Amino acid sequence: MKQYGKGTSGTVDRARILRRDMTEAEKLLWLKLRKAFPEAKFRRQSPVPPYCADFLSYRHKLVIEADGGQHDLNDPAEIARTRHLERQGFRVLRFWNHDILANIDGVLETVRHAICGGNNAQ
Repeated sequence: MKQYGKGTSGTVDRARILRRDMTEAEKLLWLKLRKAFPEAKFRRQSPVPPYCADFLSYRHKLVIEADGGQHDLNDPAEIARTRHLERQGFRVLRFWNHDILANIDGVLETVRHAICGGNNAQ
């Protein structure tokens, strides 16, 4: 089990709330990721203090973010978040909620390429 002893206060509680209140796009992606990549062992709303990654595979060092309309990828806070995750050794894939809902097969193909195209075979 992953320990969060060095985590920012409230990060685990926030992750629990985010898991409970997932968007429709996050729910769909979660179901499809678990079915398509069971060996990747994705976690949802997993703490990477001080943030929570939407979907995370420790095995493949991969973070998948489902971004809604409120996200501005040029926002300094979003850039800092991505850089923090990358400094922790994760690759970060970002998908707009609309793309997840309208083209889940394309999203899964991109994830498959990230998983199989790296050094970690599935």
